[in-house]
Amino acid sequence: MAKKQDLKIAFPMIANYNEVIRYFIEEGMDQTYIKQPKMTRRTLKLGAKYAPDMVCTPFKTILGSMIEALEAGADTLIMAFGYCRLGYYGELAEKILRDLGYEFNYLNLAEYTTGKYRDYLKALDALNPKAKKVQMGKAGLEALKMMQYIDQVEEKYYENCGFAADRKAYKAAYRRFMNDMHKAKNVNDINEGYERCMNTFEEIPVDKGEFPLRVGVLGEYFTVMDEFSNFDLEQNLADMGVEVHRWMNVSHRNLHYPGEKNLHASIKDYVKYEMGPTSTANIWYAKDCAEKNFDGIIHVKSAGCTPEIGIMPVLQRIGQDYKIPILYLTYDSQDGDAGFQTRLEAFYDMIEMRKKVNI
Repeated sequence: MAKKQDLKIAFPMIANYNEVIRYFIEEGMDQTYIKQPKMTRRTLKLGAKYAPDMVCTPFKTILGSMIEALEAGADTLIMAFGYCRLGYYGELAEKILRDLGYEFNYLNLAEYTTGKYRDYLKALDALNPKAKKVQMGKAGLEALKMMQYIDQVEEKYYENCGFAADRKAYKAAYRRFMNDMHKAKNVNDINEGYERCMNTFEEIPVDKGEFPLRVGVLGEYFTVMDEFSNFDLEQNLADMGVEVHRWMNVSHRNLHYPGEKNLHASIKDYVKYEMGPTSTANIWYAKDCAEKNFDGIIHVKSAGCTPEIGIMPVLQRIGQDYKIPILYLTYDSQDGDAGFQTRLEAFYDMIEMRKKVNI
């Protein structure tokens, strides 16, 4: 069946969420979704080559991902909410790409972010006015279900994969789930892929012992969720035999967020004013991990991320008050993973020794 308006739409690579966008574009809008290659050092180098020096690493990565999407044949780019810097990154990315000579349609959702759902419909109308609202609504709900499943599977995987009797099988189940989401054409495909993965997880014995090491990972929205951007931090921790917990994901932060005022109430001894996009949530989660007697916290951010720089003294206070070690990791476009691996191993050795002393 011929596509209406025949758009070739792409979205910057963000963690494992591109399958959610793909599903909505293909099943909700009956358009072609162009999926660029997974991010590599080439992606980052492309973005760093054309981006201003002082912008954060996620902007460079996203810009490189957009270039690779255009190289892959996309003629339409979607930018989600402008990304940080008060939403101006959307305009900056578009200007850079057009200055480079690329021709494309561009939908910057920051221009439609008013808090009213009807304005998001205007954004979709701008993309494809012939799209059927009922079809989009149905696919949108199914895509949201897929997104929540992805977050739930990731949570269970990183909490348990380091303790599975058959780690290869546990990882294979996780990868199969992601592939199932890639191939999903309807809600039954989504549900079946999720149920198959969770059932497989349950079938594989997991032995954590009586006192497993538990680490909470928090930080800047993009870097903390994206495995390429943080050098696969969570998998590295899990491979060491650590139970890894990360609250920050799209489901928690965007769908079921308790609100700044509610979080401020629980951290009023540490925070009086709002400090930035994810700051309140990260301070709350650090305190939550400390109160649950986690063995350590890892704070992740990109170089120059001012909101996350601002909360570091607060995290330090929490660390001192609750006697919990905190490792601060800052990622830059020039970094390699060797130095981070060394710091991670040293952190693991330290919390493991503390655990033995405190048991």
